[in-house]
Amino acid sequence: MGANSSSICELPENEYLKRLSGAEAVSENDPFWNQLLSFSFTAPTSSAELKLLEEATISICKSLVENNPRTGNLGALIKVFLSRTKELKISAECQNHLFIWQAHNALFIICCLLKVFICQMSEEELQLHFTYEERMPGSYGVECEDLIEELLCCLIQLIVEIPLLDITYSISLEAVTTLLVFLSCQLFHKEILRESIIHKYLMRGRCLPYTSRLVKTLLYNFIRQERSPPPGSHVFQQQTDGGGLLYGFASGVATGLWTVFTLGGVGSKPAPQQEQSSPLANQSLLLLLVLANLTDAPDTPNPYRQAIMSFKNTQDSTAFPSPSPHAFQINFNSLYTALCEQQKSDQATLLLYILLHQNSNVRTYMLARTDMENLVLPILEILYQVEERNSHHVYMALIILLILTEDDGFNRSIHEVILKNITWYSERVLTEISLGSLLILVVIRTIQYNMTRTRDKYLHTNCLAALANMSAQFRSLHQYAAQRIISLFSLLSKKHNKVLEQATQTLRGSLSSDDSPLPDYAQDLNVIEEVIRMMLEIINSCLTNSLHHNPNLVYALLYKRDLFEQFRTHPSFQDIMQNIDLVISFFSSRLEQAGAQLSVERVLEIIKQGAVALPKDRLRSTNKQDE
Repeated sequence: MGANSSSICELPENEYLKRLSGAEAVSENDPFWNQLLSFSFTAPTSSAELKLLEEATISICKSLVENNPRTGNLGALIKVFLSRTKELKISAECQNHLFIWQAHNALFIICCLLKVFICQMSEEELQLHFTYEERMPGSYGVECEDLIEELLCCLIQLIVEIPLLDITYSISLEAVTTLLVFLSCQLFHKEILRESIIHKYLMRGRCLPYTSRLVKTLLYNFIRQERSPPPGSHVFQQQTDGGGLLYGFASGVATGLWTVFTLGGVGSKPAPQQEQSSPLANQSLLLLLVLANLTDAPDTPNPYRQAIMSFKNTQDSTAFPSPSPHAFQINFNSLYTALCEQQKSDQATLLLYILLHQNSNVRTYMLARTDMENLVLPILEILYQVEERNSHHVYMALIILLILTEDDGFNRSIHEVILKNITWYSERVLTEISLGSLLILVVIRTIQYNMTRTRDKYLHTNCLAALANMSAQFRSLHQYAAQRIISLFSLLSKKHNKVLEQATQTLRGSLSSDDSPLPDYAQDLNVIEEVIRMMLEIINSCLTNSLHHNPNLVYALLYKRDLFEQFRTHPSFQDIMQNIDLVISFFSSRLEQAGAQLSVERVLEIIKQGAVALPKDRLRSTNKQDE
C-alpha cells in the first residue's frame, strides 16, 4: 500500500505490505508506518470483490504468520493503531482528516489480517501472535501487556465515544466490523464455545464497564440508519513534514465492508439496496445480535444479554430494579419506528423477536401502541412471501405473531383496525379488511403452503397455536377469512379420508402378501387428527365466545355443513363437535322456517337474529381457560 492509490491486483507485490510481513522487524517509531498507512484503497463493495481481496492477500498473510513470531510486526502495527486512537476524539472535533484517515487504514489492515488468522488458527495460537515482540539474539521474552484486551477495549471505546460524523463514519464501521471478526471464532468450531478467550475479554475486565454504552450505541446506530457519506466528503490534500508525500483520495467509506462477516443465516436472501444504504446500521445490528447470544460463562451471565433484557424507555421515570448493573434508557418510539421499517432483513426480525421475548418493557410498550398495524403488516408480508424467504426468517416471524397473540388486548384491537387495498395480497382483491382477518388469511395460507410443500409439523403447530390464541376474540370476520377457515378444514378432512382409505387398502393387500413392511399410516392419521382437532377447537372457541360477532363464520359453517357430518360420531372429536353440531342444527332450523330461495343478505340477517336468540348457556365451553 503506501502513498499511492492501491488496487486489489497490486497487493501481493506491494512493497510496504511485503515489509510488514517480511523477516525484518519494524519498530513502532519507524517512519515506515506513516508510509504504510498513507494509502487510498477502494474497499470491496460485493462478495466477489471481497473474495478477490482475500485471495490477493493470502501470500502476505501466510508470510506474516511465518515471520511474526520473530519480528512481532503484528503487535507493532496494533500498537501504532492504539497510539493513534488516543487522539481520535480530538481529531474528530478538530476535523483532522489526515489523522482519522491513517487510523482507519491501520484498522482496515488489522481487520483483514485478523480474518485470515482466525480462519487458520485456534484462539490460543492467535493469542500467542499478539504477544510476539522483536527478539534480539540471546534475549529472553518478557511478559508484555495483553494486546488483545487492549485492542478490544479500544474498539469499544472508539464505537461509544467517537462522534459519528462524515469523517468518522468509516472508522466507526471498521471498529464494529473488527469486533465481529474477533467473534467469528465460533464459525470455525462445531461445538459451542463455552470457554472462548475473546468472550472472556468482552464479558469481564476492562471491557465490562462499557457494556450498556456499547449496547445502547449499537441500538442507536440501527435506529438512525445513517447512510454512508459520499466519497467526495473525504477529499483532501496534505503534505507531511518529513516525507513530502502527496495524499489523494482517502480510503473513504467502506460501503461494502459489512460483507467481511455476515451472520444473516444460511440461505438468506439479502435486500442489497437496504443493506448498502446504511452499512454501519447493518453491521451494528449484527454485532448486537452476536453479543446478545454469547454463551454465559460458568460463573458469569452474559452482560450484553442482561443489558438487552433490562433497558427502559427514556420516558419511563420509574427506578430500575436492583441490581441492574447494565441498565440504560433509550427512546422506544424511535426504536419501534426503526423495527417497523426494517423487517425485510432477517436480522431485524431476529432483534424484534429477542426484544419481545426477553425485554418486558419493550413488549409492554409495543402491545400498548395504537398503530400496531405498522409492525404486524411487515411480519405478515414475510409469511405471505414464504417461498422467497429462508426458513429462519419465516419461523421468527411466526414466533413473533405467537408472542403477540398471547395478549388478549392485542387480539381484540387487531379486529378494530381497518385496512384498505392490501396490494401485496394477490389471491383476492381486498379493498377493505380488518387487520385481524388479514392475519387469519395469511396464517391459513402459510398452513396450506406447508401442507403441500415443506410438511413441517413445527410450523403447523405454531400457526394453529396463533389462531387458537386469537379465536376467542374473533370479531366481525371478513367473509373471505371465514371461508378460508372452513376451506382449510375441508382440505384437512379430504386428507384424513385419503390416508384412511390408503390404510384400509394396504391392510387388505397385506393379508395376501407378507413380503413388504406396511407403511405407518397410524402415525399419519394421528398427526392429521391432531390438526383437525385443533381446527375444530378454534371454530368452537369462536362460536362459544363470540358467536353474535361473527355471522360470516356461521354462514360459511352452514354452507359446508356436510363436512362435519363424519366427525359427529368419531370418538376423537365427539366432545368438541357438540357445540358445532348445536349451532348447525339451530341455524339450519331457523333457515328452513324462513323458506327457500333466500338471498345471501337475508341469510345473514336470519343468522344475526338467531345469534341474539340462542341462549349462551347452551354452548358448552371446552377451553379450560374459559371454565
